[in-house]
Amino acid sequence: MLLEDPGTSPNPAPSEGPHGMNPVVRNVLLGVAAVYVIVSLYLLLDLRGRLEKAEARITVDETSQRETSDALKSTRANLKDSIQALGTKVGMTSDELARKTEQLGRAQAAASAKLTQEQQAQGQQISKVSGDVSSVKTEVAGAKTDIAATQTDLAETKKKLDSTIGDLNVQSGLIAHTRDDLEFLKHKGDRNIYEFTLSKNHREPVSTVSLELKKADRKKGKFTMNVIADDRTIEKKDRSMFEPMQFYSGRDRLLYEVVVMSVDKDKISGYLSAPKGAPTPISK
Repeated sequence: MLLEDPGTSPNPAPSEGPHGMNPVVRNVLLGVAAVYVIVSLYLLLDLRGRLEKAEARITVDETSQRETSDALKSTRANLKDSIQALGTKVGMTSDELARKTEQLGRAQAAASAKLTQEQQAQGQQISKVSGDVSSVKTEVAGAKTDIAATQTDLAETKKKLDSTIGDLNVQSGLIAHTRDDLEFLKHKGDRNIYEFTLSKNHREPVSTVSLELKKADRKKGKFTMNVIADDRTIEKKDRSMFEPMQFYSGRDRLLYEVVVMSVDKDKISGYLSAPKGAPTPISK
């Protein structure tokens, strides 16, 4: 029976390469190196392509710049030739043409300044006219306010007026009690209004009739008067203020009304209300 050498291992370790490197590690390093080479080649090729494109763009830009510079030089030359030709055509040198151009510039500036002044003057006139228009508008607005106030006053006056049955049992029109009421009736325009003041025993023509005061009692506000119409006398006896006294007159038998608004000693004042179509007195 053979005895094993105590210094010998039963499983020997993998053998190393000729330089003492493990084969697995060597293979990994070779793979990494191969990948690095491939990536480097790709980046170099990509960089080369970009450089070629950049060089091509630079070449195109240089060509375009040269063409633009040549075109600009040609344009300047043509412009110079044109100016010289124009000067020759009009009989002026370049200096004379420059002076003429300067003169035209000054004339244009002066014309522009004059136009600006005229525009400013017109602006001032327009502002003045606008102010006048604003003033007129203010006056019109004020007039409208006054008219509106007058209309309101008339409406209020109309509310105060009343109508009643006259002494002939006929429905009377609106009866005025104050001066404002009377003015309202005049402007209302549906009847002709004639004011009067009568003294005792004195006949006064009013419209196409005549009125005569016979008696006046200031304390009681009573009076007696005669109405002379169509050659007949109608007595209105013991009547009161604001009482509509009615009578018919004319060929068409139109209804007239007499209203007394104040009674003094031996004197009364009031108005006669005549139909719109009634005859009017002949003015002398």
